[in-house]
Amino acid sequence: MKLAFTKMHGAGNDFAVLDFTQQNFSLTERQLKKIADRHLGVGCDQILVVEKPRQAGVDFRYRIFNADGGEVEQCGNGARCFVKFVRDRKLTDKREIRVETLGGTIAPRLEADGEVSVDMGPAAVELPLIQTIQVEKKPVEMTILSMGNPHAVQLVPDVEAAPVRTQGPLLELHPRFPNRVNAGYMQVLDRGRIALRVWERGAGETLSCGTGACAAVVAGISRKLLDSPVRVATRGGALTISWAGGDNAVWMKGPAETVYDGTIDL
Repeated sequence: MKLAFTKMHGAGNDFAVLDFTQQNFSLTERQLKKIADRHLGVGCDQILVVEKPRQAGVDFRYRIFNADGGEVEQCGNGARCFVKFVRDRKLTDKREIRVETLGGTIAPRLEADGEVSVDMGPAAVELPLIQTIQVEKKPVEMTILSMGNPHAVQLVPDVEAAPVRTQGPLLELHPRFPNRVNAGYMQVLDRGRIALRVWERGAGETLSCGTGACAAVVAGISRKLLDSPVRVATRGGALTISWAGGDNAVWMKGPAETVYDGTIDL
C-alpha cells in the first residue's frame, strides 16, 4: 500500500499530514508507528489526518496521532499546519476554517503575513493554581490545566537545565494523570516573554508544542507572572500567545511550513 503524505512543521514540531477526505481512514497502530519512525519511515512527532466533517457547521475533521500510534485530542502547532495544508491542496478557499477535533472545535486562520492564528478555545485550569505532586519521593510544584489535552506546567529558573528528559517521562506516566500528561517547563524572562520546553506524551520532547505554549501562558497569567500577549521561545522557534483570562479563548500565532511531499510504502 503506497500512501501519499506531506511533511510539515510548526516551529520545529514536525508532522506527516495525510488527506483522507476521499476515503475512509483505516491505518493501524503499526502503520502509524512506521510513518513516524525517524529511521524506517517518514519521521515525525505527530501524524495529522484530514477527514470530512461529522458535525454541522465545521469544515473538516482533524485527527492527531502521536509517534507511538496513540490518538490524542489536540495539537496546536499541527492546527496551523492543517489550515495551510487544506489551502495549498485546494480543499478549501477559506482563510479561516472551523475544525472538529477530539478536544473540541478550533478555528485556525491564515494571516496576511503567512503565519497562522488559531482560536484554541478556553483553557480549563484546575484549582488550586499551584499543586504539589510527589515524583520519586520529591515534591514538584505545578499548575495543572487542559487545552483540550492535559498539561502540567512547572516554573523553572533555567529552562536549559530543567529535567525535561528525566522527569518528563515520569510525570507523563504518573498515576495522578490517568490519561497521561504533557509536562511543560517554563522560564519567565519578563512579563511578556517566556522560554519553554515540553515533554509530550507519546512523543517525548519536541522542538515546540503549541498547546504546551498556550498552557504555559495561561498558567503564568493565572499566577500573575505574565501579561498578554506573551512571546514564547521554544527550541524550534517563537510563538505568540494571547489570553484575556477567564472563559475567553486562548489565541496562538506562529509559523507553518511545508517541507516536502512524498509517498511511503506501508
